[in-house]
Amino acid sequence: MFFGYLEFFLLGFSLAIIFTLAVKWLATKYSIIDKPGLARKIHKNDVPLLGGLAIFLAFFIGLYFARPILFSGNLELRHYLGFFIGAVFLMIGGFLDDKYSLKPGWQFIFPVLASLSVIVGGVGIEKITSPFGGFLFLNELSLPFIDFSGKVHYFFFLSDLLVFAWLLGMMYTTKLLDGIDGLVSGVSAIGGLVIFLFTITTKYYQPDIGLAALIFSACCLGFLIFNWHPAKIFLGEGGSVLLGYILGVLAIISGGKIAIALLVMGIPILDLVWTIIRRLAAGKNPFKFSDRLHLHFRLLDSGLSQRQTVLIFYTLSLAFGLSGLFLQSLGKLLALAGLFALMLVFIVGAGYINRKKV
Repeated sequence: MFFGYLEFFLLGFSLAIIFTLAVKWLATKYSIIDKPGLARKIHKNDVPLLGGLAIFLAFFIGLYFARPILFSGNLELRHYLGFFIGAVFLMIGGFLDDKYSLKPGWQFIFPVLASLSVIVGGVGIEKITSPFGGFLFLNELSLPFIDFSGKVHYFFFLSDLLVFAWLLGMMYTTKLLDGIDGLVSGVSAIGGLVIFLFTITTKYYQPDIGLAALIFSACCLGFLIFNWHPAKIFLGEGGSVLLGYILGVLAIISGGKIAIALLVMGIPILDLVWTIIRRLAAGKNPFKFSDRLHLHFRLLDSGLSQRQTVLIFYTLSLAFGLSGLFLQSLGKLLALAGLFALMLVFIVGAGYINRKKV
């Protein structure tokens, strides 16, 4: 099976390179460009957008070729169809925003539609592991609905609310994280790799989900070649939310292993929470206002280079993500607490250094 995994990794990696070159040419030809000038934009030259489209095409084409393995597990066509349609919504919204600079209210519509597509496709969480042992079941309350294939299924209130909130949170985490070359694409590649390793272990063996996660990681790495500083292409709006969306769905369908994704994306997620609280405290809408107070900008302002800042995020994501492979539920909870403490250290330390420089 190792050579099968290797073949699909190379397929996703190669497709991402090919589509990135094609999308870069199209974005340049039709002037879908990110121009420098705003305070939070740190690039000095015009850079093509729409990079997320390359990952979208490479990933779902890779899944198509892997369909015999993908359908060997518990997932059905309707699950992948809901997943795919949600990604299409994000690509449409991303293109419109990259081309016409949509208002934040309009940008929000497409992540909502993507989350609902996954739910209507039948992806859900029946139970979550309690850190103190046993399970918490989420399927006690339900309502009937008809899925894409015409079958009658049921909305599970708590499960669907959790899926909806989780996917929106993941999408906005990667959206707000996308401020430095290679940051989101690299962290997402690590997330896919960790989920792959988690799902091919004997205890949690899910070769279908593992393969999907590996293809995703390969696509991100293929794109990262052109997104590494100095970036030749950006993810764009659609790509920045797409990567969080895919990671979020993979975390759910790999047995509801949200804790693994939380460990990988812990620092960015805490940065998102801190940003929301900070902006609300200042009386500003957290989703309609932008600034340079995100952790990655603070690290840059403290004197680190873009590459150094990105490598710090990579190291933390990989270290905490791999720790989740060996920890039980309570251990993962303690690791998350450690991430929270580390986040506070970064915020206080970066703020102190910035004040000393003034």
